[in-house]
Amino acid sequence: MQGLNSFDDWKRCITVSCGLPLTVDFVETRLDALRNENDLHTRKFVDMWGDAHLARVIGWFEQAQRELA
Repeated sequence: MQGLNSFDDWKRCITVSCGLPLTVDFVETRLDALRNENDLHTRKFVDMWGDAHLARVIGWFEQAQRELA
């Protein structure tokens, strides 16, 4: 995803551009899906953006999870 090179960029994209609140439930649901290689949306994400970006996004969700704890 062009322009998403840091946690802050990613967080701004999720919360401002997409208007999605980073709640505990949202973060946990997304982490469950992103960690599931059999999830259709995760497979499509990897096909489009690659494994390296998936790992970054998972890391950003994990960072958000720590901030919410």
